[in-house]
Amino acid sequence: MAHPTADNVEEELQAQVLVWNHIFQFISSMSLKSAVELGIPDVLHRNEGRPICLSRLASLISIPPNRIDHLRRLMRMLIFTGCFANVSKEGEEEKYVLTPVSRLLVKDKDTGVSPLLFLLLDLVMQSPWQSLGKWFHSNQRTPFAKTHGVEIFDMAGRLESFNRLFNEAMACDSRLMAKALVEKHHDTFVGVKSLVDIGGGTGSLAAAIAKAFPWIKCAVLDLPHVVAVAPTNGVVEFIVGNMFEHVPSADAILLKMVLHDWSDDDCVKILKQCKKAIPPKEKGGKVIILDMIVNSKTEDHKATETQLFLDIQLMVALGGREREEYEWKKIFTEAGFTTYKATHGTGVHSLIELYP
Repeated sequence: MAHPTADNVEEELQAQVLVWNHIFQFISSMSLKSAVELGIPDVLHRNEGRPICLSRLASLISIPPNRIDHLRRLMRMLIFTGCFANVSKEGEEEKYVLTPVSRLLVKDKDTGVSPLLFLLLDLVMQSPWQSLGKWFHSNQRTPFAKTHGVEIFDMAGRLESFNRLFNEAMACDSRLMAKALVEKHHDTFVGVKSLVDIGGGTGSLAAAIAKAFPWIKCAVLDLPHVVAVAPTNGVVEFIVGNMFEHVPSADAILLKMVLHDWSDDDCVKILKQCKKAIPPKEKGGKVIILDMIVNSKTEDHKATETQLFLDIQLMVALGGREREEYEWKKIFTEAGFTTYKATHGTGVHSLIELYP
């Protein structure tokens, strides 16, 4: 019987480190959730950039003395992952400040993403992962449906608390995307006089576009339970409807992270309805898609990893998928569109302008 060599043992030990790291990945996200629940980003934000020492932080978030060292250990891990920073000198009590990551988790920040964190780490969204392996041998459309007995949009229609959580998460993402669209892609809206945001939720993105480009008449098309809780401020018109059946006419149709929820065949159906709703290309008609093109930033490993994570999230929760560019092109062609222009660099998203 051959004995393992030192090289083989070292290889297995290194592999063990990687396997353990994969196993423990959930600890990073759940620890970050606990930090946001404790209000740590908000406390540091209110201190206006000045460091807060460990004991003071514990006092501000009402941590009892016997939990202070536990808090230190939580912060140590989150500092290592880049969520916070320790600016103390050697021998001093630890002092904490925000990083760009934790600034996005401040609750009153317009472009904050804490609602998305709370949605994806909610038990309703987490429990389907326990059935992912068994789902591959099942007839259910998604692990979400296998676990809960209904699809995610049906759940939102039935459960008010989940609907609120879902809408808040979509709205926070829309606010950040709106800022990026307005600041990075201003030319996209030149010549556009009317726009319909399909599946635009409570109208955060449409309202931001209307504010930045006041000549554009903006509307949102969404399902009844979404429109029912939308604001009535007169800035955006809300229309109850089904994008598979009809899309209101406009110069431009906006689809922000909508098509990735659906199969290729469903995307073709949606885009055909969009094509009916817009004028010809020579009269300014187009569909504006804000979605991911997988591997669009191949030199950025973290961006591609994030895209692939979300692809599996969509498979589990919605039955959707993230697509590479050749997959997008196939859908566009089948829906009857002639040309498109893709612009990368909006975080992990790309902006696609699609012309009839």
